[in-house]
Amino acid sequence: MPRETPMIDHLDHLVLTATDPEATTHFYTRVLGMRLETFGNGRVAFRFGNQKINLHVRGCEFEPKAHLPVPGALDLCFIASQPLEAVIAHLQRMSWPIVEGPVMRTGATGPIRSIYLRDPDLNLIEISEPAA
Repeated sequence: MPRETPMIDHLDHLVLTATDPEATTHFYTRVLGMRLETFGNGRVAFRFGNQKINLHVRGCEFEPKAHLPVPGALDLCFIASQPLEAVIAHLQRMSWPIVEGPVMRTGATGPIRSIYLRDPDLNLIEISEPAA
């Protein structure tokens, strides 16, 4: 029996709800190095690769929105474009604390080596590199 083609191909964007848009913008652009993008009616997103994170501010969310949009509820894993040691050194220069790692984990395509930190709303951010 032929296997069906999956209905979903990849993630285009996700929406992050924040309490302090300036602190969130600083974190995702200066600390993580994503590109700031403005679209629509002054909406803001953080672009990386072929994906982006759209920003909503708590209490001023765009419709339609999640049923219960709350800051601090996300657990995101990003694959770094550079060695994890370079990411760690950058975070140290930015005085941004690492809460755990490096540790070995299992990613979507295999083993990864990860560090964990938190964004200004306490979302858990995992930054990883493929493990050899």
